[in-house]
Amino acid sequence: MAQARSGDTQALEALLRLHQGRLFAVCRRMTGSDADAADALQDTLIAVVRGLPRFDGRSSFATWSYRIAVNASLDELRARSRRPEPDEAAGDGSCTAADAMDGVADRLDIDSALRQLTPEFRVAVVLRDVCELDYAEIAEVLAVPPGTVRSRIARGRAALVALLGGRAEAVTAP
Repeated sequence: MAQARSGDTQALEALLRLHQGRLFAVCRRMTGSDADAADALQDTLIAVVRGLPRFDGRSSFATWSYRIAVNASLDELRARSRRPEPDEAAGDGSCTAADAMDGVADRLDIDSALRQLTPEFRVAVVLRDVCELDYAEIAEVLAVPPGTVRSRIARGRAALVALLGGRAEAVTAP
């Protein structure tokens, strides 16, 4: 971390590679779209690189970078709401593996349900169930009390279960 902060490009690249997958997962679940998540991730990585010299270490690097990813994802959602949405592409049906199709269907159902949650519930559930942050870390990322985090996660999960037709096991699927 110190080497990356001091300008060592190899250390910076290693740090970004280490966290890129989890940051993309946050962006993907927040935006519900691979393309929008890629845009949010790019904005996140740029903001991390630019902000790293000012990173004070009061929180972990992961917590700090998750906060940046959440903000970039929310920015991307706001930008998306201002542009027309393309027609949703339908699959060509070429995949014949029933298990793979079920997994894809579940992922699409979860993504669709997550998109229907308010951002405050969506981000809390994503940080807990996708990033596996504890309540204190989520409270730090969101700058809210831990009790608010618990409430948002509980309400978000309950809404997801309702949206998924009572399939509670699908709520914690990655």
